[in-house]
Amino acid sequence: MPLLALGLNHQTAPVAVRERVAFAPDRLGTALRDLLDQGGAHEAAILSTCNRTELYCGLKEADERRVVEWLGDYHTLRTLDLQPYLYRHVDQRAVRHILRVAAGLDSLVLGEPQILGQVKAAYQAANSAGTLGTLLERLFQHTFAVAKQVRTDTRIGASPVSVAFAAVGLAKQIFADLPKRTALLIGAGDTIELVARHLHENGVGRLIIANRTLEHAHALVASFAGYAIALDEIPDHLSEADMVIASTASPDPMLKVAQVRECLKKRRRRPMFMVDLAVPRDIEPAVADLDDVYLYTVDDLKDIIQENLRSRQAAAQQAEEIIDNQVGHFMAWVRAQDGVASIHVLRQRAEAVRDEAVARALRQIDQGKDPAEVLRILANTLTNKLIHPPCAGLREAALQGDAEMLNAIKSLYRLDGRGSCR
Repeated sequence: MPLLALGLNHQTAPVAVRERVAFAPDRLGTALRDLLDQGGAHEAAILSTCNRTELYCGLKEADERRVVEWLGDYHTLRTLDLQPYLYRHVDQRAVRHILRVAAGLDSLVLGEPQILGQVKAAYQAANSAGTLGTLLERLFQHTFAVAKQVRTDTRIGASPVSVAFAAVGLAKQIFADLPKRTALLIGAGDTIELVARHLHENGVGRLIIANRTLEHAHALVASFAGYAIALDEIPDHLSEADMVIASTASPDPMLKVAQVRECLKKRRRRPMFMVDLAVPRDIEPAVADLDDVYLYTVDDLKDIIQENLRSRQAAAQQAEEIIDNQVGHFMAWVRAQDGVASIHVLRQRAEAVRDEAVARALRQIDQGKDPAEVLRILANTLTNKLIHPPCAGLREAALQGDAEMLNAIKSLYRLDGRGSCR
């Protein structure tokens, strides 16, 4: 079964494209089942984050075209418009790709740990939807083990570099007096938790966390002496915030231009720093056009992040070596499965020959033929039928002078070269 990894990421597509092909978490199960029904996949998983959307498929046939068409149709995009941003990896290259993704080697932030949790979430979603088969189940379990080995055997995650860290680093550059500033964080997921942690460690003056589920916001602020509000309370507190950092899974913007414009009036034109870490975006892009607002997206953080990557380069090289080795292990397992399938076919054919010969022998005995003679005929029939394929192969290889095939058949049947086939 062909294995396909198809998708786009921060390296191949801008955020405006990525947000159009993102999958909402609550629709992932439906999308996965539709991919099996309409996209030509026998099994499938979807990884959708702010930096990437990727489909991992075990295909019924070696035809990736149907998967590309399905992705476009699902998001009401023309295939022609989608094609320039897509990458495709098949079989061994697909295995290498997912191992690199899970290890953080393909991330915007080299070695960032959040991606592994996102890969695990993609696996769990596919498992719940019933779209995993033997191939992807084994691939994901192997991926988790390799990612753990990379974290254990290298220092890929030793430096505190992440999108959250980069966002807070930028805030520190803009606000020298961070202890006097108020930060409003929108969301309560892993990224916002990291942002809150970094801000707290850098002594931010006041922390407000807004989330759809107020209990989650309360649980998060409890660790950082912050203040929790519901999403509908944001307009009442927006003017208090010197910085706003947003990362939710909402399909629609959380902050509109009109809201921010009204907030700036209350702030009497005091500037606001905003970072939108979400895809689809949480802050309307037009907010960047307002005076006294400095809006950054995940793509804008690339330059800042690059400055913090030097210490991870050697570790990344070690990780690549581990992955090279582990790709080989997985492909050996795949080849072994091909052998198992061939053995199953061989056994089925042999059993069919046996059953047919035995049935004929029993009919002959019922017709009164000598059982001893019937057994001799049965033995000769089975022998001739079972050795016919290798004998025919040996004759053909000998006639064509194919020494490699001759040696392969001899090795397979443990022949010493002194026997003969007639």
